Amino acid sequence: MYGANEIAIDGDPQKDVRYIRITDIDDHGNLHNEDWKTVKKIDEKYMLEGNDLLFARSGATAGKTFIHKREHGRAIFAGYLIRFRFDETRVNPFFVFYYTLLSRYKSWVKIIQRPSGQPNINSREFKAFEIPLPPSSIQNHVANIMRFAYAQKKQKEQEADALLDSIDDFVLSELGIEIPAAEEKKCFVVYANETTKERLDSHYHQPRYKKLYSVINDYGRVFSLKSLVSELDYGIMPTQDYANSDDSGVPIIRVTNLLPDGSIDMSDVKYIPFDTPRLNLKRVKTNDILMVQCGSTTGKIALVPKSFEDYTFGSFMFVIRGKREIINQNYLFAILSNRLIQEQIRHTWNIVTVRPNTSKPSVENLLIPVPSIEIQERIAEEVMARKSEAAKLRQEANAVVEAAKKRVEQILL
Repeated sequence: MYGANEIAIDGDPQKDVRYIRITDIDDHGNLHNEDWKTVKKIDEKYMLEGNDLLFARSGATAGKTFIHKREHGRAIFAGYLIRFRFDETRVNPFFVFYYTLLSRYKSWVKIIQRPSGQPNINSREFKAFEIPLPPSSIQNHVANIMRFAYAQKKQKEQEADALLDSIDDFVLSELGIEIPAAEEKKCFVVYANETTKERLDSHYHQPRYKKLYSVINDYGRVFSLKSLVSELDYGIMPTQDYANSDDSGVPIIRVTNLLPDGSIDMSDVKYIPFDTPRLNLKRVKTNDILMVQCGSTTGKIALVPKSFEDYTFGSFMFVIRGKREIINQNYLFAILSNRLIQEQIRHTWNIVTVRPNTSKPSVENLLIPVPSIEIQERIAEEVMARKSEAAKLRQEANAVVEAAKKRVEQILL
Protein backbone atom coordinates (compact mmCIF):
# COMPACT_ATOMS: atom_id res chain seq x y z
CA MET A 1 0.00 0.00 0.00
CA TYR A 2 1.24 3.46 -0.94
CA GLY A 3 1.56 6.04 1.85
CA ALA A 4 -0.24 9.30 2.60
CA ASN A 5 0.48 12.56 0.78
CA GLU A 6 0.22 15.08 3.57
CA ILE A 7 1.83 18.37 4.55
CA ALA A 8 4.33 17.62 7.29
CA ILE A 9 4.62 19.97 10.28
CA ASP A 10 6.86 20.03 13.34
CA GLY A 11 5.76 17.44 15.88
CA ASP A 12 6.05 16.47 19.52
CA PRO A 13 7.32 12.87 19.98
CA GLN A 14 5.54 12.66 23.32
CA LYS A 15 1.99 13.13 22.05
CA ASP A 16 1.78 13.35 18.25
CA VAL A 17 1.44 10.71 15.55
CA ARG A 18 4.67 10.68 13.60
CA TYR A 19 4.81 11.17 9.83
CA ILE A 20 7.59 8.90 8.55
CA ARG A 21 9.30 10.10 5.37
CA ILE A 22 12.07 8.57 3.25
CA THR A 23 14.50 11.12 4.68
CA ASP A 24 13.76 9.86 8.21
CA ILE A 25 15.27 6.46 7.39
CA ASP A 26 19.01 5.78 7.12
CA ASP A 27 20.77 3.18 4.95
CA HIS A 28 20.60 0.57 7.73
CA GLY A 29 16.86 0.89 8.26
CA ASN A 30 17.13 3.03 11.38
CA LEU A 31 14.82 5.92 12.15
CA HIS A 32 16.32 9.39 12.61
CA ASN A 33 14.98 11.27 15.61
CA GLU A 34 15.95 14.72 14.40
CA ASP A 35 13.48 16.94 12.53
CA TRP A 36 10.47 15.00 13.87
CA LYS A 37 7.33 15.61 11.77
CA THR A 38 3.60 14.95 12.13
CA VAL A 39 0.46 15.85 10.17
CA LYS A 40 -2.70 17.76 11.00
CA LYS A 41 -5.07 15.12 9.64
CA ILE A 42 -4.67 11.41 10.41
CA ASP A 43 -6.16 8.72 8.19
CA GLU A 44 -6.30 5.38 10.02
CA LYS A 45 -5.62 3.39 6.86
CA TYR A 46 -2.07 4.77 6.86
CA MET A 47 -1.41 3.89 10.51
CA LEU A 48 1.55 1.56 10.93
CA GLU A 49 1.40 -1.60 12.97
CA GLY A 50 4.28 -3.46 14.55
CA ASN A 51 6.36 -5.39 11.97
CA ASP A 52 5.04 -3.44 8.97
CA LEU A 53 7.82 -3.20 6.38
CA LEU A 54 8.26 0.02 4.37
CA PHE A 55 10.03 0.27 1.00
CA ALA A 56 11.14 3.57 -0.55
CA ARG A 57 9.76 3.61 -4.08
CA SER A 58 11.24 6.81 -5.52
CA GLY A 59 14.29 9.03 -5.51
CA ALA A 60 18.01 8.48 -4.99
CA THR A 61 17.30 6.05 -2.14
CA ALA A 62 14.71 3.91 -3.94
CA GLY A 63 14.68 0.46 -2.37
CA LYS A 64 15.63 1.61 1.12
CA THR A 65 13.69 -0.29 3.79
CA PHE A 66 12.41 0.22 7.34
CA ILE A 67 10.59 -2.11 9.72
CA HIS A 68 8.23 -0.42 12.15
CA LYS A 69 8.47 -1.59 15.74
CA ARG A 70 5.84 -0.97 18.39
CA GLU A 71 8.36 0.97 20.47
CA HIS A 72 8.57 3.55 17.67
CA GLY A 73 5.12 4.68 18.74
CA ARG A 74 2.12 5.66 16.63
CA ALA A 75 3.01 6.65 13.07
CA ILE A 76 1.75 6.98 9.53
CA PHE A 77 3.91 6.74 6.40
CA ALA A 78 4.53 9.13 3.51
CA GLY A 79 3.48 8.82 -0.11
CA TYR A 80 6.84 7.78 -1.53
CA LEU A 81 6.90 4.71 0.70
CA ILE A 82 5.12 1.38 0.14
CA ARG A 83 3.89 -0.75 3.05
CA PHE A 84 3.99 -4.54 3.09
CA ARG A 85 2.33 -6.61 5.79
CA PHE A 86 3.19 -10.30 6.09
CA ASP A 87 1.46 -13.50 7.14
CA GLU A 88 3.55 -14.11 10.24
CA THR A 89 2.51 -17.76 10.39
CA ARG A 90 4.67 -18.26 7.29
CA VAL A 91 7.33 -15.57 7.39
CA ASN A 92 9.23 -13.62 10.02
CA PRO A 93 9.04 -9.94 8.90
CA PHE A 94 12.49 -9.31 10.43
CA PHE A 95 13.90 -12.07 8.22
CA VAL A 96 12.60 -10.20 5.16
CA PHE A 97 13.84 -6.86 6.47
CA TYR A 98 17.37 -8.12 7.15
CA TYR A 99 17.39 -9.85 3.77
CA THR A 100 16.87 -6.43 2.16
CA LEU A 101 20.16 -5.30 3.74
CA LEU A 102 22.11 -8.00 1.86
CA SER A 103 24.04 -7.46 -1.36
CA ARG A 104 21.66 -9.56 -3.50
CA TYR A 105 18.77 -7.21 -2.75
CA LYS A 106 20.94 -4.12 -3.30
CA SER A 107 22.01 -5.47 -6.71
CA TRP A 108 18.38 -6.13 -7.66
CA VAL A 109 17.45 -2.54 -6.76
CA LYS A 110 20.16 -1.15 -9.06
CA ILE A 111 18.93 -3.31 -11.94
CA ILE A 112 15.18 -2.84 -11.53
CA GLN A 113 14.88 0.89 -10.82
CA ARG A 114 13.97 2.97 -13.84
CA PRO A 115 16.70 5.58 -14.50
CA SER A 116 14.27 8.41 -15.23
CA GLY A 117 14.57 11.92 -13.76
CA GLN A 118 13.95 10.17 -10.44
CA PRO A 119 14.70 6.45 -10.06
CA ASN A 120 11.58 4.57 -8.98
CA ILE A 121 10.26 1.06 -8.28
CA ASN A 122 6.55 0.30 -8.07
CA SER A 123 4.70 -2.09 -5.75
CA ARG A 124 4.26 -4.73 -8.45
CA GLU A 125 8.03 -4.86 -8.95
CA PHE A 126 8.68 -5.12 -5.23
CA LYS A 127 6.19 -8.00 -5.02
CA ALA A 128 8.01 -9.77 -7.84
CA PHE A 129 11.34 -9.78 -6.00
CA GLU A 130 12.06 -13.37 -4.97
CA ILE A 131 13.67 -14.30 -1.68
CA PRO A 132 14.47 -17.74 -0.27
CA LEU A 133 11.96 -18.90 2.34
CA PRO A 134 13.62 -21.45 4.65
CA PRO A 135 11.83 -23.05 7.62
CA SER A 136 10.82 -20.75 10.47
CA SER A 137 13.73 -21.94 12.60
CA ILE A 138 16.22 -20.77 9.96
CA GLN A 139 14.36 -17.48 9.45
CA ASN A 140 14.48 -16.81 13.18
CA HIS A 141 18.15 -17.80 13.32
CA VAL A 142 19.02 -15.36 10.52
CA ALA A 143 17.02 -12.58 12.16
CA ASN A 144 18.80 -13.19 15.48
CA ILE A 145 22.25 -13.13 13.85
CA MET A 146 21.53 -9.78 12.22
CA ARG A 147 19.77 -8.33 15.25
CA PHE A 148 22.76 -9.19 17.46
CA ALA A 149 25.21 -7.73 14.93
CA TYR A 150 23.32 -4.46 14.69
CA ALA A 151 23.08 -4.29 18.49
CA GLN A 152 26.87 -4.62 18.65
CA LYS A 153 27.22 -2.00 15.94
CA LYS A 154 25.01 0.40 17.87
CA GLN A 155 26.98 -0.14 21.08
CA LYS A 156 30.32 0.55 19.38
CA GLU A 157 28.92 3.63 17.65
CA GLN A 158 27.61 4.93 20.96
CA GLU A 159 31.08 4.44 22.46
CA ALA A 160 32.57 6.33 19.52
CA ASP A 161 30.03 9.14 19.91
CA ALA A 162 30.78 9.39 23.63
CA LEU A 163 34.50 9.73 22.88
CA LEU A 164 33.89 12.46 20.32
CA ASP A 165 31.42 14.26 22.60
CA SER A 166 34.01 14.30 25.38
CA ILE A 167 36.53 16.27 23.31
CA ASP A 168 34.86 19.67 23.68
CA ASP A 169 34.86 19.57 27.47
CA PHE A 170 38.41 18.18 27.57
CA VAL A 171 39.78 21.06 25.47
CA LEU A 172 37.97 23.71 27.52
CA SER A 173 39.09 22.07 30.76
CA GLU A 174 42.73 22.10 29.63
CA LEU A 175 42.39 25.79 28.74
CA GLY A 176 40.62 26.58 32.01
CA ILE A 177 37.66 28.10 30.16
CA GLU A 178 34.04 27.66 31.17
CA ILE A 179 31.42 28.75 28.65
CA PRO A 180 28.16 30.12 30.10
CA ALA A 181 25.01 28.24 29.19
CA ALA A 182 23.63 29.42 25.84
CA GLU A 183 20.25 31.08 26.21
CA GLU A 184 18.37 32.37 23.18
CA LYS A 185 16.29 35.25 24.53
CA LYS A 186 13.09 36.20 22.74
CA CYS A 187 12.99 39.70 24.23
CA PHE A 188 15.93 41.95 25.14
CA VAL A 189 17.07 45.56 24.83
CA VAL A 190 19.88 46.82 22.57
CA TYR A 191 20.87 50.48 22.72
CA ALA A 192 21.57 52.40 19.51
CA ASN A 193 25.23 52.96 20.37
CA GLU A 194 25.72 49.18 20.61
CA THR A 195 24.59 48.51 17.05
CA THR A 196 26.50 48.67 13.81
CA LYS A 197 25.45 49.71 10.32
CA GLU A 198 26.28 46.22 9.10
CA ARG A 199 24.23 44.29 11.65
CA LEU A 200 20.89 45.41 13.05
CA ASP A 201 19.28 41.97 13.32
CA SER A 202 18.28 40.49 16.67
CA HIS A 203 20.35 37.31 16.18
CA TYR A 204 23.61 39.24 16.08
CA HIS A 205 22.79 41.15 19.28
CA GLN A 206 21.70 38.21 21.41
CA PRO A 207 23.03 38.84 24.98
CA ARG A 208 24.63 35.38 25.13
CA TYR A 209 27.29 36.49 22.65
CA LYS A 210 28.42 39.29 24.97
CA LYS A 211 28.95 36.71 27.69
CA LEU A 212 30.86 34.46 25.27
CA TYR A 213 33.32 37.18 24.23
CA SER A 214 33.79 38.24 27.84
CA VAL A 215 34.87 34.70 28.75
CA ILE A 216 37.23 34.50 25.75
CA ASN A 217 38.89 37.84 26.44
CA ASP A 218 39.37 36.88 30.10
CA TYR A 219 41.68 34.08 28.94
CA GLY A 220 44.44 36.55 28.20
CA ARG A 221 46.40 35.00 25.30
CA VAL A 222 43.83 35.53 22.57
CA PHE A 223 44.63 36.18 18.90
CA SER A 224 42.59 36.74 15.77
CA LEU A 225 42.62 33.76 13.43
CA LYS A 226 44.09 35.99 10.71
CA SER A 227 47.24 36.57 12.77
CA LEU A 228 47.73 32.80 13.27
CA VAL A 229 47.49 31.56 9.69
CA SER A 230 49.58 31.67 6.55
CA GLU A 231 46.64 30.72 4.32
CA LEU A 232 42.90 31.37 4.61
CA ASP A 233 41.10 31.38 1.28
CA TYR A 234 38.05 30.25 -0.64
CA GLY A 235 38.01 27.09 -2.74
CA ILE A 236 37.52 26.70 -6.47
CA MET A 237 34.31 27.43 -8.34
CA PRO A 238 33.75 24.82 -11.10
CA THR A 239 33.51 26.55 -14.47
CA GLN A 240 32.51 23.50 -16.52
CA ASP A 241 31.15 19.97 -16.16
CA TYR A 242 32.99 17.51 -13.93
CA ALA A 243 35.67 15.32 -15.53
CA ASN A 244 35.14 11.56 -15.72
CA SER A 245 38.18 10.33 -13.77
CA ASP A 246 41.58 11.22 -12.36
CA ASP A 247 42.97 10.75 -15.89
CA SER A 248 41.19 13.94 -16.94
CA GLY A 249 40.79 15.88 -13.70
CA VAL A 250 41.66 16.48 -10.04
CA PRO A 251 39.42 15.08 -7.24
CA ILE A 252 37.48 17.87 -5.54
CA ILE A 253 36.54 17.83 -1.86
CA ARG A 254 33.00 19.16 -1.59
CA VAL A 255 30.91 20.24 1.40
CA THR A 256 29.03 16.93 1.27
CA ASN A 257 32.32 15.02 1.68
CA LEU A 258 32.95 16.54 5.13
CA LEU A 259 31.68 14.37 7.98
CA PRO A 260 30.50 15.59 11.41
CA ASP A 261 33.47 13.90 13.16
CA GLY A 262 35.98 16.03 11.23
CA SER A 263 36.97 13.35 8.72
CA ILE A 264 36.47 13.36 4.94
CA ASP A 265 34.62 10.67 2.97
CA MET A 266 35.57 10.59 -0.73
CA SER A 267 33.53 7.50 -1.67
CA ASP A 268 31.41 9.81 -3.85
CA VAL A 269 34.21 11.54 -5.74
CA LYS A 270 33.95 14.19 -8.46
CA TYR A 271 36.76 15.55 -10.63
CA ILE A 272 37.62 19.10 -11.76
CA PRO A 273 39.07 19.19 -15.33
CA PHE A 274 42.80 19.90 -15.54
CA ASP A 275 42.26 23.01 -17.68
CA THR A 276 40.13 24.77 -15.01
CA PRO A 277 41.58 28.29 -14.35
CA ARG A 278 43.61 28.68 -11.12
CA LEU A 279 43.24 24.98 -10.31
CA ASN A 280 46.85 24.60 -9.13
CA LEU A 281 46.40 27.51 -6.71
CA LYS A 282 43.55 25.66 -4.99
CA ARG A 283 45.27 22.42 -3.92
CA VAL A 284 45.14 21.17 -0.34
CA LYS A 285 48.05 19.91 1.73
CA THR A 286 48.20 17.26 4.45
CA ASN A 287 46.65 18.57 7.69
CA ASP A 288 45.00 21.54 6.02
CA ILE A 289 41.76 22.49 7.75
CA LEU A 290 38.61 22.91 5.65
CA MET A 291 35.69 24.96 6.98
CA VAL A 292 32.21 25.16 5.42
CA GLN A 293 31.35 28.77 4.57
CA CYS A 294 27.76 28.49 3.36
CA GLY A 295 24.65 26.38 3.93
CA SER A 296 23.05 24.47 6.78
CA THR A 297 26.44 23.13 7.93
CA THR A 298 28.25 26.49 7.99
CA GLY A 299 31.23 26.20 10.33
CA LYS A 300 31.71 22.44 9.93
CA ILE A 301 35.40 21.53 10.12
CA ALA A 302 37.49 18.72 8.62
CA LEU A 303 41.18 17.84 8.55
CA VAL A 304 42.78 16.79 5.25
CA PRO A 305 44.61 13.43 5.52
CA LYS A 306 47.81 12.64 3.62
CA SER A 307 45.89 10.44 1.17
CA PHE A 308 44.03 13.53 -0.15
CA GLU A 309 47.13 15.71 -0.62
CA ASP A 310 46.89 17.84 -3.79
CA TYR A 311 43.13 17.42 -4.14
CA THR A 312 41.26 20.67 -4.77
CA PHE A 313 38.29 21.90 -2.72
CA GLY A 314 34.96 23.58 -3.38
CA SER A 315 34.11 27.27 -3.40
CA PHE A 316 31.76 27.14 -0.40
CA MET A 317 34.68 26.30 1.89
CA PHE A 318 37.78 27.93 3.32
CA VAL A 319 41.19 26.32 3.58
CA ILE A 320 43.00 27.23 6.82
CA ARG A 321 46.73 26.67 7.25
CA GLY A 322 48.33 27.80 10.53
CA LYS A 323 51.78 29.31 11.03
CA ARG A 324 53.80 26.44 12.48
CA GLU A 325 55.99 28.67 14.63
CA ILE A 326 52.92 30.04 16.44
CA ILE A 327 50.27 27.35 16.48
CA ASN A 328 50.04 23.58 16.28
CA GLN A 329 47.79 22.68 13.31
CA ASN A 330 46.08 19.84 15.17
CA TYR A 331 45.41 22.18 18.11
CA LEU A 332 43.96 24.71 15.67
CA PHE A 333 41.72 21.96 14.27
CA ALA A 334 40.61 21.03 17.80
CA ILE A 335 39.83 24.60 18.86
CA LEU A 336 38.04 25.50 15.62
CA SER A 337 35.85 22.43 16.10
CA ASN A 338 35.10 23.42 19.71
CA ARG A 339 31.87 25.14 20.65
CA LEU A 340 33.96 28.11 21.87
CA ILE A 341 34.68 28.94 18.22
CA GLN A 342 31.58 27.40 16.68
CA GLU A 343 29.47 29.82 18.74
CA GLN A 344 31.51 32.71 17.33
CA ILE A 345 30.89 31.39 13.81
CA ARG A 346 27.19 31.14 14.56
CA HIS A 347 27.31 34.75 15.75
CA THR A 348 28.69 35.83 12.34
CA TRP A 349 26.00 33.98 10.38
CA ASN A 350 24.07 36.03 7.89
CA ILE A 351 20.68 34.41 8.43
CA VAL A 352 18.54 36.79 6.40
CA THR A 353 19.58 35.12 3.13
CA VAL A 354 18.23 31.86 1.73
CA ARG A 355 21.06 29.90 3.37
CA PRO A 356 23.08 30.71 6.51
CA ASN A 357 26.59 31.82 5.63
CA THR A 358 29.64 33.53 7.04
CA SER A 359 32.33 35.61 5.36
CA LYS A 360 36.10 35.58 5.05
CA PRO A 361 36.56 38.75 7.18
CA SER A 362 34.33 37.27 9.89
CA VAL A 363 36.35 34.04 9.97
CA GLU A 364 39.63 35.96 9.98
CA ASN A 365 38.42 37.85 13.06
CA LEU A 366 37.52 34.76 15.10
CA LEU A 367 39.14 34.99 18.54
CA ILE A 368 41.39 32.02 19.26
CA PRO A 369 42.82 31.23 22.73
CA VAL A 370 46.47 30.30 22.25
CA PRO A 371 48.25 28.59 25.17
CA SER A 372 51.94 27.68 25.12
CA ILE A 373 53.16 25.32 22.41
CA GLU A 374 53.60 22.60 25.04
CA ILE A 375 49.95 22.84 26.11
CA GLN A 376 48.83 23.02 22.48
CA GLU A 377 50.72 19.82 21.72
CA ARG A 378 49.30 18.05 24.76
CA ILE A 379 45.74 19.02 23.82
CA ALA A 380 46.29 18.11 20.16
CA GLU A 381 47.76 14.72 21.00
CA GLU A 382 44.85 13.76 23.26
CA VAL A 383 42.20 15.04 20.83
CA MET A 384 43.69 13.15 17.89
CA ALA A 385 44.00 10.00 20.04
CA ARG A 386 40.31 10.16 20.94
CA LYS A 387 39.33 10.76 17.32
CA SER A 388 41.50 7.85 16.23
CA GLU A 389 39.91 5.54 18.81
CA ALA A 390 36.43 6.67 17.75
CA ALA A 391 37.28 5.93 14.10
CA LYS A 392 38.54 2.49 15.11
CA LEU A 393 35.29 1.76 16.96
CA ARG A 394 33.27 2.76 13.89
CA GLN A 395 35.36 0.48 11.69
CA GLU A 396 34.79 -2.37 14.14
CA ALA A 397 31.06 -1.61 14.16
CA ASN A 398 30.86 -1.87 10.37
CA ALA A 399 33.03 -5.00 10.34
CA VAL A 400 30.66 -6.76 12.77
CA VAL A 401 27.70 -6.13 10.47
CA GLU A 402 29.56 -7.12 7.30
CA ALA A 403 30.67 -10.38 8.93
CA ALA A 404 27.08 -11.11 9.94
CA LYS A 405 25.87 -10.47 6.39
CA LYS A 406 28.41 -12.88 4.96
CA ARG A 407 27.39 -15.51 7.48
CA VAL A 408 23.72 -15.09 6.57
CA GLU A 409 24.48 -15.24 2.85
CA GLN A 410 26.33 -18.51 3.42
CA ILE A 411 23.33 -19.92 5.27
CA LEU A 412 20.81 -18.86 2.62
CA LEU A 413 22.66 -18.92 -0.69
